[in-house]
Amino acid sequence: MRKIWEYASGLKLNTKFTMLIVIAFIIPIAFLAGVLYYNMERNVIDENVSNLSYIMDRNEQQIHTNLDAVNMSTQFTLSDVGILEVLNTAAEGEKYSTSELIRIYDEDVSMLERLVNNNPLLYNVRVYASNDNLQEMMPVIYKYSRMQKLDWANKGNIYGWHFGYADTLFSTLESEDNSQLLSLVTEIKDFKNGTIGTIEVAMKMSTMFPSIYETDEESWSGFWTDNHVYYTKDRESWIDDEFLNRIQSAMTASLEEGAIKDTYFEKNGKNSYVVSYLYVKELGGTLIVVRDITEDVNAIYNSRLIFVLVTICIIILLSVVVRFIVTRMLRQFYEILKTMKAVQDGDLNARIAHCTGDEVGLLGNRLNHMLDEIQILMQDGINREVLMKNTEIRALQNQINAHFIYNSLESIKMMAEIDEEYDISDSITALGKLLRYSMRWVSGNVMVNEEMDYIYNYITLMNLRFDYKIILSVNMPDEILCQKIPKMSLQPIVENAIVHGIEEVAEDTTIYLKGYIKDKDCYIEISDSGKGMTEEEVIRLKKKIAGQIEDGGGSGHGIGLKNVQDRINIAFGSEYGIDIASQINCYTKIIVHLPFVTDLMV
Repeated sequence: MRKIWEYASGLKLNTKFTMLIVIAFIIPIAFLAGVLYYNMERNVIDENVSNLSYIMDRNEQQIHTNLDAVNMSTQFTLSDVGILEVLNTAAEGEKYSTSELIRIYDEDVSMLERLVNNNPLLYNVRVYASNDNLQEMMPVIYKYSRMQKLDWANKGNIYGWHFGYADTLFSTLESEDNSQLLSLVTEIKDFKNGTIGTIEVAMKMSTMFPSIYETDEESWSGFWTDNHVYYTKDRESWIDDEFLNRIQSAMTASLEEGAIKDTYFEKNGKNSYVVSYLYVKELGGTLIVVRDITEDVNAIYNSRLIFVLVTICIIILLSVVVRFIVTRMLRQFYEILKTMKAVQDGDLNARIAHCTGDEVGLLGNRLNHMLDEIQILMQDGINREVLMKNTEIRALQNQINAHFIYNSLESIKMMAEIDEEYDISDSITALGKLLRYSMRWVSGNVMVNEEMDYIYNYITLMNLRFDYKIILSVNMPDEILCQKIPKMSLQPIVENAIVHGIEEVAEDTTIYLKGYIKDKDCYIEISDSGKGMTEEEVIRLKKKIAGQIEDGGGSGHGIGLKNVQDRINIAFGSEYGIDIASQINCYTKIIVHLPFVTDLMV
């Protein structure tokens, strides 16, 4: 199954669609055809089973009618006083006179003869004496020696039913009509003389079992006793011994379950049969009827074969038509694949032409749009690379220019120290450090202690400008000083505190910088005791920092804070940034929220 799936995975899409459509056509057709032809076969079998069951019911009625005729004739003969008197006389060795014989013939023998003649079911009713001391009165009363000419008389136990023998009473040859007979042989006993005779009530086999001798060439019938099967000689080659053994096994198993009659379907090689049997307890045997339905079943098989061949032709034609239609439908898709292969090979100018209005055409339009955007992005990337290179070059140039400025400031500082102008010398030193820090090329983040050095120098220069003094109060743990932070993130906040909070108050004041770690995050608070802000100003400033509103003019209040917010978001993510707390005429506090990241962390 896995190999089939791997093979199917390697097929083209139009082939897969063709196979899917053809399979979707085959499965219901195969299912319906299978059900249809199965039902047709079952209908033929059921129809023949029903017909054979009807024939067996008719045979059952006929057999019981025949049995009643045989039993009644036997009982009638056993109750005939005249016949019993003749048999007793013969057993005792006495003889009748001619007049007495005539009387017995007229009264008893003639009556039995009329009984046989008036009952077309019977072949004969014969009475045999226990010895030859008897004057025979044909066709009813015979000597003992006459009985010995019959086939059944030479068996060990002559009483009971006998089947399939010829009438050889007057000759060792069979009778003219060559009829096979069956008979019920009954012992005649007398209390005084014991066995005084034997009654034979005979009937033709064709009368008892008409189905055996019917001329239907599609059927075979036989009567099965313990040691023999009786059937017509002209059908002997129609059923072989192996098939008979199979029937006998099925029949025996069914009889053991208590079923005396059954009809079922049997298949023997290429032939199909319907088999029915009837167990006749009185006869001690089973009537079997077999019908050959091979021709009917083969007709259905041939019809099914023709249907399969026609269906295969239709499937081949359908496959060709479906493949053509699917290929036409997927023409746009294959054009998309061709374009994508060209792009993969490096041709970024390749585009999908003549996009249709369906979903595949929409995909083609989207791919064309995507390729256009890719080209634009690639051009932007190239331009960005060029810009970065130019920036690096300018940074190198600025470094060269900065060296000149640093050297010049260092010369001025030396001159101020020579003239003992130490305030000027310290201011120039602070200014140089500011310039050196701001012009230094840094591609990543810096540590908080570097940013603090810059703030110290910045406050030193601010104190030169004002008449009042700004005091910087710092409470930073060592782990906070090693915290990574974007360059120039804290100085704009300190500058905002001076320009917008302290400068308008114009008196000595303090700026507080405090750092602490909470929930594995770093927090830096910059607080001033300046003029503060109203609640509306705080809300507006927060929206401006978040980019929700834009300030079209003014003093630029909040621009530096928004720049800090944006750089923190870029460096660490949108969940980090700055927050604001303020109270009018009291204070303003800026809280910088960062992930705790230091060079000391592994």
